[in-house]
Order: sequence, then structure tokens, then C-alpha cells
Amino acid sequence: MSTLDTGLTLIKNASQRVSKANGWMGNAFKSWMPTGLYARALLIMIVPMVILQTVVAFVFMERHWNTVTRRLSAAVVSDIAALIDVYKIYPQDKDRAQLRGIAQKLQLVVDFLPAGDMPPPGPKPFFSLLDQTLSVQLGRQISRPFWIDTVGKSNLVEIRVQLDDSVMRIFAQRSAAYASNSEIFIFWMVGTSSILLIVAVLFLRNQIKPILRLADAAESFGKGREAPNFRPRGAREVRRAAQAFIEMKARVERSIEQRTAMLAGVSHDLRTILTRFKLELALIGEGPEIDAMRKDVDEMSMMLEDYLAFARGDSGEVAQPTDMAMALEDLRGDAERHGHTATVAFHGLPVVTVKPASFKRCLANLVSNAARHANTISITGQRDHRYLNITVDDDGPGIPAAMREEVFKPFLRLDDARNQDEGGSGLGLAIARDIARSHGGDIMLGESPMGGLRAAVRIPV
Repeated sequence: MSTLDTGLTLIKNASQRVSKANGWMGNAFKSWMPTGLYARALLIMIVPMVILQTVVAFVFMERHWNTVTRRLSAAVVSDIAALIDVYKIYPQDKDRAQLRGIAQKLQLVVDFLPAGDMPPPGPKPFFSLLDQTLSVQLGRQISRPFWIDTVGKSNLVEIRVQLDDSVMRIFAQRSAAYASNSEIFIFWMVGTSSILLIVAVLFLRNQIKPILRLADAAESFGKGREAPNFRPRGAREVRRAAQAFIEMKARVERSIEQRTAMLAGVSHDLRTILTRFKLELALIGEGPEIDAMRKDVDEMSMMLEDYLAFARGDSGEVAQPTDMAMALEDLRGDAERHGHTATVAFHGLPVVTVKPASFKRCLANLVSNAARHANTISITGQRDHRYLNITVDDDGPGIPAAMREEVFKPFLRLDDARNQDEGGSGLGLAIARDIARSHGGDIMLGESPMGGLRAAVRIPV
């Protein structure tokens, strides 16, 4: 392998590692980020503002505040150094009256203490720029033992300097050695930023509300419910999306109405022909062939009803609060009247907003499917704060796991898996799943604890 090939291989491996690292960092960043639009928009506003305020505060504190404080402290220490020089040059000033006069002109208060040990160091603030700056300047300009106290009196700074025969004590105004107006700048900076942030949060919340209303309207439409008070609001883009949703909803409803009208016409025509068949058979008389023809006509009528129900769906029905416990009791009564053993149990608040007739048809199809192939049926309902779950268990032969999705296809019959001697159009489960999905839910098939099939319906509440 040549040197070029080795280099290309190294570059390729390095790029792969960088790509994996970028993917890992991207996934980690996504896991830390909030999922809601409101929270993300707040982050978009808050993070730049915090960064900007931090940079401004750092620049001000580091470049302006520190510089001004150092210069003020250096000036105060220079005045003290000058007073010490005067004290050395004019020893004839026994009572130090002239020295005190000079210090007063420099806005300092000076007195002298007997020579002795300096006081022990007092408590220092954790972040004390004044202490640090004064210590540096005293060590640089005076080079004598000193002691400072910036904590004792709020508006004064006490400095003691060890001289040859005494201790010079100086009181200086804190404002003369310290840039004390920086807190005001920080207060105004934080205060104005907080006010602007509150205004931005209120404004953003008003902008998010139309998006939430649009999401609620779309969710209600997906569940087969109406959103009567919904209308386009908010920003231009949100209004455009809301208007597009309203137009889409109108097109879907218009298409359903046209399909329903067409099916109503087809149903009327076919039922008219079947009625003539029944009348003609009634006029012909009795006989084995006539009974077979009547059975075929009845079966054709039932198949026609199934086809129309599947094609029509649950259009036209309005969702309303329904007592599901009572609906399940009605299904149990129907099953027992046909000679089957059925049990019902319901847990939770029974009132759920559904399309009553269509949802009862969904459950009735599941129960009739179980009753066709089993002797014992168990119906269980449970409602929590999010979902309504209804399971229909039977002790029949069941359906193989590989075919549990296939049986939802229209007109499919499993002659080998479940007995089909009693006939049927093969649309029962397809109609049931179509109704469940029109409510925003679904139907899943599985193994029942009773040994047969379990049909589980879940819809959001």
C-alpha cells in the first residue's frame, strides 16, 4: 500500500469518527432541547439575550469598572504616599496640623497611632475588587506594612500604614477609591431585560394560541368531532395554515356527502329490485327451490347492507357523550339472546364522547364475530384520562398471528382458521377498524386468556 493510500485511509477513518461524534452530539442536544414550540421559541429569545447581557456585563466589569477602580485606588494611594513623604520631610510639624490640613484638602482624614503591631487581618469579602486593588497599589507605591478595612464602615475605607515611629491611620471616602455606580448599571440592565422578556413572553403566548387551536381542531376532526368555534387567527402564516385546514375539511366533507348521496341512490335501486324478488317469490308459492331462493335473497340483502355500511362509513353522525357501560350491557344482552354466555365489566368513568350508532356497530361486529366462532364471550371496558380501552375475548379457535392483520382487509375470509359455514361478507372487522380509526383509535388482535381471540379497541377520549 502506498503512502497516498495510507493517508486516504487515515482521512476516511478520521472523517467517520467525526461524523459519529457529530451524530452523537446532535442526538444529545436534541434530548436536552424542549419539544414544545412555545418552550423552543422562549429559548430562542432568552439564550441570545442572556449571552448578550453576559458579554456586556463582562466587558463593563472588566474594562470599565476594574479600570476605573484601579485608577481611583491608585490616586488615593498616591495621596497617601505624598502625605507620608510630607511627614518625613517636615519633622518640625510636631502636632501634624499642617499634614492634617493638607490631607483635608485631599478629602482624607489622617491621625497617628502609637507604634506597635498592626491589627490582625479582618474578614474580607469573597469578591472584593477594592481590597485587591488597594492592596496592589499600597504594595507598589508605599512598600510598607499596611492594614486595610473596607467592611467596617459602609461609606469609609480605613487604611493603616506602619511608619518608623508611629502608625498612620487614614480614612478615605469609599467613592473616592471605588466605582460605586456599577450596581446601578447592572440593576437597570437586568430590570429592562426582565421587562422586555415579560413583554416578549406575553406576545409569544398570544402567537402560539392560534397554532394550538389549529392542532385541537385538526385532532377533533380526526376523531370525527366538530370544532364549531374555530376560525383563522394569529399571524399571516398561521391564518394561511388554518384557512387551508378549513378548505381541506370542507372538501373531505363534500366528498363524503357526495359518496353518501350516491350510495343512497344505489341502495334505493338495489333494494327496490330485491323487494320485487321477494314479492315474486311470495306469489310463486312454496317449495324447496323457492326456500333456497328466499335464503339467497335474504343473504344478498344482508351482504348489500354490509357493503353499503362499509362504503358509507359513519358519515353524517355527530359525536356526543355516550354511556359505554350501558352500551356494553346491551351487547351482552344481544349475545345471550342468541344462546351465548357473555360477561361484562367496566372500570372508570363510563361517559365517553363518541358517535353512538357507529361505535356501537364497531363493538357489535367484534362481538358477533366472536359469537360466530365461540361459546363464551368476555367484554371488558376501561377508561382513564387519555384512552378508552375495550377488549372482546372468546374461547374459539382464534386466528394465527401471521394473519391477524390480513383479516382486516375487505372481503377476506379465513376458511381454515375460523368456521365460515354461517356465511358473511368478510367486512365485519374491516368496518370495525374503519370506525375505530375514524374516532382516532385502532383495533388490535391478539391471543385471549380464554384460549381464543382477543380484539382490543383503543380510542382517545
